[in-house]
Amino acid sequence: MNTAQQQSLPAYDHRPGTGPTLVFLHYWGGSARTWDLVVDRLAGRDTLTVDFRGWSRSRDLAGPCTLRRLADDTLAVIADAGVTDHVLVGHSMGGKVAQLVAATRPVGLRGIVLVGSAPAKPAAGVTPEYRETLSHAYDSDESVAGARDHVLTATQLPEAIKSRIAADSRAGTDAARAEWPLRGIAEDISEHTRRISVPALVVAGENDRVEPVDVLVGNLMPYLSEGDFTVIPNTGHLIPLEAPADLADAITAFAPAT
Repeated sequence: MNTAQQQSLPAYDHRPGTGPTLVFLHYWGGSARTWDLVVDRLAGRDTLTVDFRGWSRSRDLAGPCTLRRLADDTLAVIADAGVTDHVLVGHSMGGKVAQLVAATRPVGLRGIVLVGSAPAKPAAGVTPEYRETLSHAYDSDESVAGARDHVLTATQLPEAIKSRIAADSRAGTDAARAEWPLRGIAEDISEHTRRISVPALVVAGENDRVEPVDVLVGNLMPYLSEGDFTVIPNTGHLIPLEAPADLADAITAFAPAT
């Protein structure tokens, strides 16, 4: 992969191939490499993976790390990479960022894949108490392990992948770790999501405890004018790591190479 980074831009990896370019946006606590197992199964495809501002290789970029700042960053990275024909693939927090990007109706956007995405309308369970608790999920190695093993996943992962999740979760700045649980997760962006004018695919994990199937059906699908829905069996919230082959197949079916 070719890695590019300008001082004001998040780090990203652009792998040339056949289009449309698949632009991957990671979850809160993830990184560009969250998508490695999926990208490896998309041989020959043009792919772009991003480290959000405040995370991993982009941790030294100044804040704020708001959803709208991450959306602006995504548009800037797409332009910097020279991508003109693309599909957004957003996971969890990255899915909410993808909705904001798609709502601007950028030229060249063909579609959007929302993987275990934060919904347009926050779920009823996103209370102030829940958000305060969530904000401490990545405070220590022990808390990260607990979140990873008992909340984020529903399958047994290889130790190497578990270590990668732990390292990425701890690689965010204090501002980046706090912004999503204390503010971003509670933002209602339904009016933006209604403006998305391209086809959408929502991918849910059957046993996802973070963004359950019923939440995605009730709080995301009604705001997508052209939305399809699919459930990947036996997986939790970390679909790109728990079921990368199934996810790659779903993406390919939705956005085949041209």
